[in-house]
Amino acid sequence: MAKFESNIKQIAYSQEAVYRCISDLSNIEKIRDRIPADKFEKLAFTSDEITIGSPVGEVTMKIIERDEPKCVKFQTMQSPVPMTMWVQMLPVEEQTSKIRVTIDADIPIFLKGMVSKPLQEAVEKIADALAMIPYE
Repeated sequence: MAKFESNIKQIAYSQEAVYRCISDLSNIEKIRDRIPADKFEKLAFTSDEITIGSPVGEVTMKIIERDEPKCVKFQTMQSPVPMTMWVQMLPVEEQTSKIRVTIDADIPIFLKGMVSKPLQEAVEKIADALAMIPYE
């Protein structure tokens, strides 16, 4: 297994507001027009699933665990590489929080060199996009 972690991102919303939005992905659908279009080739949501177009192909992930208000864990349902992703949220102050996105991927040794860089870039893009969402 290979682990890819984003940098920690500051968010100007409370941990609870961020968790509420991320734990029900249909909330993100409501603000799709505010997510920069250049972040993802494709982006689709249901309340429990997200589909993202990426350089390694289309990836569909489903929420498999919710640990209110600090973590939402996803697992791939459709992906060129089996992986688990989690979004951790921690409070900074009453109305600010920080997040980190982590991907744990089961990469065959012969693909590691080819997919490691795109996966690291993907984890950063996801964290950047989550940091820009208005969690109102």
